[in-house]
Amino acid sequence: MKTFPRFRVKMVLVFLLGMMISVQLFGVSFAKAAAAEGQMRNETIPQEETSAGPQISAPSAVLMEVSTGTIIYEKDADTARPPASVTKVMTMLLIFDALDTGKISLTDEVTVSEFAASMGGSQVFLEPGETQTVETMLKCISVASANDACVAMAEYICGSEEEFVRQMNERAKGLGMTNTHFVNCNGLDTDGHETSARDIALMSRELITKYPQIHDYCTIWMENITHTTKKGTSEFGLTNTNKLIRQYEYATGLKTGSTGLAKFCVSATAKKDDVELIAVIMAADDSKKRFKDATTLLGYGFSKCQLYHDQEPPKLGKLKIDGGVKEEIEIVYKNTFSYLDTSGGNLSQITAKIELAGALPAPIEEGAVVGRLKYEWNGNEIGSVDIVAGEAVEKAKFVDFLKKILGNMRV
Repeated sequence: MKTFPRFRVKMVLVFLLGMMISVQLFGVSFAKAAAAEGQMRNETIPQEETSAGPQISAPSAVLMEVSTGTIIYEKDADTARPPASVTKVMTMLLIFDALDTGKISLTDEVTVSEFAASMGGSQVFLEPGETQTVETMLKCISVASANDACVAMAEYICGSEEEFVRQMNERAKGLGMTNTHFVNCNGLDTDGHETSARDIALMSRELITKYPQIHDYCTIWMENITHTTKKGTSEFGLTNTNKLIRQYEYATGLKTGSTGLAKFCVSATAKKDDVELIAVIMAADDSKKRFKDATTLLGYGFSKCQLYHDQEPPKLGKLKIDGGVKEEIEIVYKNTFSYLDTSGGNLSQITAKIELAGALPAPIEEGAVVGRLKYEWNGNEIGSVDIVAGEAVEKAKFVDFLKKILGNMRV
């Protein structure tokens, strides 16, 4: 058996040991390099992927586009919190409901009760027995956030604040305000009186879309009212609590609120061109932060939103009816189509296509859906509008068929 000199064996061992150390060192270096690369990747994630939307300091906020009701931004939107005087959005909604149904009118004289006059907080110092018109009361509520005027109107419309508040909660339920419970009509701190940012947006949207004349009141900056009491006549100045009316060029309203429990809240409405927005801020630390958050949201919304309104959809013909007293009927669109885009795409590429049923059997009720106008953009359906019967058609009886046959014979 051939043997190797001892020094050669030592050289081989040294070489192998060196190789093992090199491999270990290379592995450590590779691991460190990989870790460094991973750390570098984490540090260079694009900003838009790490933060969704604007930075808002308040704990709860919502930004809604009015015409579609689309929520563009939300932050803890469903937590129930004290809303302070933003409560008065619902109070004013019920006042306008009563005006709309004819239950009351703007010129009605409202007499102030002892209870209404006893309200603390923001007020216009109405006195028991004093009378003011409904319109003046609306100004006191929307401009100066008057708690006493709220209760006076609640009593005038419903006989008591309790019944008025019951109707407030019923109206809220009908709007899908699932995190809301009102205890009073003015927003003074009371156990169990709460709502959420999303719910405030819902009732604000209902008020400004159904009764846009609210803007005639909530955009008043300063105005005087006249107190006429047993003590005589005096002037009282109203100043808008919503500073955005003067500070933000697109502001159109709507209502502020602040109490010890609620902190600082606002439902801020604004319109730029054809885009109308609602920014809701709840529980901000101070008034300046409340308005700063609101303008931040509104600016964000105006920079992101563009609207498509189809004001001139394709003209509709008539729809044939089988077995009816009429052979065809007028059909109409149930409503118009609006689409909100926040991607910055080319909305001129939106297309519309009519989809109609064939001849329909009688009877047909007025308003029955008979088809739709489908809208597509970039190969995707983005919405539709129902096409409905513009009139009712009864099913033809034997006598109707006989009259038709005889009529044809005469011809």
